[in-house]
Amino acid sequence: MQLYIFEDNFMQLIEQYQLTEEQLKFTGTPQECLELAKADANRHSILAIDEGKLVVFFVLHRNEGVKPYSNNENAILIRAFSTDNRHQGKGYAKKALMLLPEFVKEHFSGINEIVLAVNVKNEAAQGLYKKCGYIDKGERVMGIKGELIVMSYEL
Repeated sequence: MQLYIFEDNFMQLIEQYQLTEEQLKFTGTPQECLELAKADANRHSILAIDEGKLVVFFVLHRNEGVKPYSNNENAILIRAFSTDNRHQGKGYAKKALMLLPEFVKEHFSGINEIVLAVNVKNEAAQGLYKKCGYIDKGERVMGIKGELIVMSYEL
């Protein structure tokens, strides 16, 4: 599996990506994320592709996107992290998160922290993030879809 920054030639994979209603309670669709990225140069859509299949999608957001969650100007925020529902439970999300620190170092110079905010009700995601080295420092914020736990991974 490899991580890629979105390019137009990946659009067909985006169109085939599937999320359940349950997943959509906690995340946005790749199409919504791509629309937001068109208007914000600090949003970068990231695709995890395994054997030609898009298995995980998320956004890395710099600058203004991080501010509600961290005072660190050198942090980058993971948003809209999801796994195609046909590929859940196969370890792809964990693998993408494990590849992410090196990917960030390679593509986003000067970043020294990866931040994310996970819904307090999304216990499966919280467990995954902890397994991948993200730390809950006790920070909580309100999001559109409820209370969020802010987690951090220092590079």
